[in-house]
Amino acid sequence: MASPDLFNLFLHFLTLSLLSIGGAISTVPEMHRFLVDRTGWLTESGFTSSIALAQAAPGPNVLFVAVLGFNVAGLEGAAAAMAGIMLPSTVLTLAATRWMRANRGHLGLRAFSAGMMPLTLGLIIATGWLLALPFLRDEAHRWGALALIAATVGLTLKTKLGLVWMVLGGGVLGALGFV
Repeated sequence: MASPDLFNLFLHFLTLSLLSIGGAISTVPEMHRFLVDRTGWLTESGFTSSIALAQAAPGPNVLFVAVLGFNVAGLEGAAAAMAGIMLPSTVLTLAATRWMRANRGHLGLRAFSAGMMPLTLGLIIATGWLLALPFLRDEAHRWGALALIAATVGLTLKTKLGLVWMVLGGGVLGALGFV
């Protein structure tokens, strides 16, 4: 593996912060391209395991960024990645929220909000696909993973069951060896 450059790690996550519409998880495909494919700082399994570990732990969803940074360069890497992903989006969110509150009746603002929904959904689907791909490629897990994806989509569309219960159910099925 190549030696990590903390400034480039910070700078890349700083850029991704402004693209993370729908949360940092929506930029996972680009994080993968940078950390695994381009720099070689993480392996494929190290990347997937980092995200899985962080998502299984209680706390904010963005913690997976700290785990990725930690696995790249220890505590300094975790700090660089988290500062990069949090700084611009936090400042931009504070400024935009104040402006939106003052202009909430504006037609252009309502249209912009409606237009961002499909973009966010597409980014989240791309992230789900990237995380599911190793299981879909593995013959032993393929049908279980497909069944779990189909069940999740069906439950999401047909019920008001909270996503946390579906994640918990998937975790239990995985722990029992069904998926």
